[in-house]
Amino acid sequence: METERREGNQEAEHQQTAAETAVQSRFRRICVFCGSSSGKNPSYQIAAIQLGKQLVERNIDLVYGGGSIGLMGLVSQAVYDGGRHVLGVIPKSLMPREITGETIGEVRAVSGMHQRKAEMARQADAFIALPGGYGTLEELLEVITWAQLGIHEKPVGLLNVDGYYNSLLSFIDKAVDEGFVSPAARSIIVSAQTAHELISKLEEYVPKHSDVASKLSWEMEQQLGYTTKSDIAR
Repeated sequence: METERREGNQEAEHQQTAAETAVQSRFRRICVFCGSSSGKNPSYQIAAIQLGKQLVERNIDLVYGGGSIGLMGLVSQAVYDGGRHVLGVIPKSLMPREITGETIGEVRAVSGMHQRKAEMARQADAFIALPGGYGTLEELLEVITWAQLGIHEKPVGLLNVDGYYNSLLSFIDKAVDEGFVSPAARSIIVSAQTAHELISKLEEYVPKHSDVASKLSWEMEQQLGYTTKSDIAR
């Protein structure tokens, strides 16, 4: 009886500690960019599920591209099954292609890709890229560029599963060496091999770069369907 009581107390303390840790997260929502394919390496699928579980453990909601297939479907299902809110933002034209069967969580349809990216950025407090293709890279590099320009100061993370993004990181380091990216702007990108390590690093992120063009007028972007600078930065 005493042993059971002690084990019960230990479990209660563990749950309380986990809850306290989750409450301390600086993020309410994290936007995840990833492929609508699962990839050939099973590690990518495992990483997507682990990332979803990490968000749940830390009481963080998910913003993503709205698909129900590939890595998109895996990470969103893991978060939804864990009881956290899932917001999928998807252009109407892609809904037949990227959503199959039941939708996951809340799906917000927008008119095009520009609005999709701006809405995801507005809703999120940080960004994480899982492995993916052209679309994932395009979304990732845009939020990195927005950070460099001073449109937002939200952390940007690469979940570098099995070295998937090593070549990209090498390219960026080459751009630094050749004078196209400043060493301070290189610090915008936070990378790690596991979801736990990556989110922990993002929690500690402090911008080190200077705004390049924070006083620019963003009227043209708004005409193209972008959310305003102040909305994205929130």
